Amino acid sequence: MGGRNMFKFPKSLYTDVRIENVYETQITYTLGEIEESKIRSYEAAFIRVFDGDRWYYGSTTNVDNIQDEINSLASYAKPNQKINNNPIINKLQKNTEELIKFQNNNITKIKMNEKHNLLKKFFPILKENKYIKHWKTIYVDNYVKKKFFSSKGSKVIHDSQFTGFSVSMNFSHEDKKFSDSFQNSNVVFENLDTKLEEFKDFIKKCENFLLNSKPVKPEKYTVILSPEAAGVFAHESFGHKSEADFMIGDTTMEKEWAIGKKVGSNILSIVDDGNIPGRGYVPFDDEGTKAKKTYLIRNGLLKGRLHSAITANSLRENLTGNARAVSFEYEPIVRMTTTYIESGNKTKEELFSEVENGIYIETIKHGSGMSTFTIAPSIAYYIKDGKITEPVNISVVTGNVMETLEEIDGLSNEVELSNFILGGCGKMEQNPLSVGFGGPYVRVNNLNVQ
Repeated sequence: MGGRNMFKFPKSLYTDVRIENVYETQITYTLGEIEESKIRSYEAAFIRVFDGDRWYYGSTTNVDNIQDEINSLASYAKPNQKINNNPIINKLQKNTEELIKFQNNNITKIKMNEKHNLLKKFFPILKENKYIKHWKTIYVDNYVKKKFFSSKGSKVIHDSQFTGFSVSMNFSHEDKKFSDSFQNSNVVFENLDTKLEEFKDFIKKCENFLLNSKPVKPEKYTVILSPEAAGVFAHESFGHKSEADFMIGDTTMEKEWAIGKKVGSNILSIVDDGNIPGRGYVPFDDEGTKAKKTYLIRNGLLKGRLHSAITANSLRENLTGNARAVSFEYEPIVRMTTTYIESGNKTKEELFSEVENGIYIETIKHGSGMSTFTIAPSIAYYIKDGKITEPVNISVVTGNVMETLEEIDGLSNEVELSNFILGGCGKMEQNPLSVGFGGPYVRVNNLNVQ
């Protein structure tokens, strides 16, 4: 950890430095014609100085210039002999650890033609289908190595990586249209399976939906969410509410969101954990805090929330490892990592068999929500007498978040985690941030389906 990374930190101030080495690839084909094939790599740094009253930020793409940046920021700050007794600085951890997981199977070692060939395996299947009128295949990968140093004595080095593809398709027959995408991701390229047989089955499912789906009869239904839909629901409806910065300085909100308050069904537990491999893997956050498993809801009760050092100090709670920045250009703010609903005790078959008249949401277009959530389903089906039956067109499923959390009455006994390979989570101007999400199959009563 030596060399240029050993900085001279100014006395009577808190300072930290985050250096990012980033490598990423994006390859895009539309209708089999190449549109984009690019590799981007850079090394850059974000620097913070704190004098107890104010934070001073800077970023640079010249990592040999970091010491000058530190000195420049320090010149604006007021020296504070008691900075180490500041409650925010007291919160920050002192960690010294090197956690490199992708030394031997690093994505940077994979040749570009291998990445192109992975996408080309889909072309014959897509070209021969008479219902697919437009299609796009995208390959992406990303490797980040971070080094974090602080005047408290932190020296942390860690890396993260993901790779994956998306095949998006527009289906059309007469006046009916439908679109969906098939995705897969992994942390190692060699383990990235194209799942061609699964892909063919997915196309058949899409064709069936295109040709046979009917508009839903709008009313309240019992709805079963797939793990993907359940994960998006957990992220959008409750994950964002658990980011502690939204309640700082709002005493009404603090009372409303008191730890221990009943906020959901007794069987419901929602967790955020940066230790899980995938797009939400953050073993140390951008303040050098070690990742931990944080229960947001446990057995229906509000158990915790997500923090940076500033919010943890303000609410007199513990750090969770959720101070994250989308890149070296930004300061860390409170963000999710991998957020998921824990499993229940029913088999998937039991969960469905107990529904007389309901809806199953298999894939979704998007979701959003804070006090009211909305999910726009893509592929969905009626459930009749415990069986998945005909496909159904649904524009939106909505509900009040708190009422809906209470209406969860069944969870399957296995959790599946998802990593959308494109996009990510948006907050303030920091978008898109890599996150993971998931859950079991989740059964919810009395949802508005339109």
